[in-house]
Amino acid sequence: MPEGHTLHRIARDLHAAFAGRVVSVSSPQGRFAAGAALLDGHEVVEARAHGKHLFVEFAGERVLHVHLGLIGTFVIDSIAYVGERPVTGQVRCRIATGRHVADLRGPIVCAAITPDEEAAVHAKLGPDPLRDTDGGRAWERIHRSRKSIAALLMEQDVLAGIGNVYRCEVLHRHRINPMTPGERLKRASWELIWADLRRLLPLGVATGRIVTDVAEVDEIEAALAKGEDVHLDERTSSVYKRTGEECGRCGSVIRAKDVAGRTLYWCGNCQRRS
Repeated sequence: MPEGHTLHRIARDLHAAFAGRVVSVSSPQGRFAAGAALLDGHEVVEARAHGKHLFVEFAGERVLHVHLGLIGTFVIDSIAYVGERPVTGQVRCRIATGRHVADLRGPIVCAAITPDEEAAVHAKLGPDPLRDTDGGRAWERIHRSRKSIAALLMEQDVLAGIGNVYRCEVLHRHRINPMTPGERLKRASWELIWADLRRLLPLGVATGRIVTDVAEVDEIEAALAKGEDVHLDERTSSVYKRTGEECGRCGSVIRAKDVAGRTLYWCGNCQRRS
């Protein structure tokens, strides 16, 4: 499932392509025909994300709400004319002008909603490191819970936008035992997690992929600060999908276990902090 940086990156690109422009909205697949009719011919005001939810605001108090789920994609392309971009595959929703076209495929949510309905979605979500500066609301939920911190990081009403890759990697980066109950997690450990997610997710937005390797994070931050282009090879990870391999920090074998419906990867030797 796409993690939060992907949705914020899509929101950024949708905003750049369509904000301030009257657009055509259609449903080539037909499953969103009624919703598309409500949005068609209106100006796009803003595209934004909260966790794994995407919202495109239209003039006239109309909002497109999207959740990509496991297989959804939202691809934005530049075109000379709309007619030059044929529909391929099962396109649930198409947003288009004479310059750009965006095709949404395979989402679990694609709905035309009101601003009040959007507010209700936000109210159910925890803080998002890409839009919120304060993670206090997440901490209030965590330190009262007996669930493990590994499980809590996956609950979107606790912390929005974090998926399995960021969960595994951020806990390893700070040597935190993923099985630590939230009620036993030190506040200092939570502050490290929150600050690091605030650091890592913007790199995901900028590069289009999850970046967690210590040396790579420093290198990319330096390049972005200089305004240089960043070219990345395959994603590197410290523990994610490295079952049975050696931990790069201590040499112990990486473990794996199902936690909250997804496979958790961690080092039992160097991840002992609570």
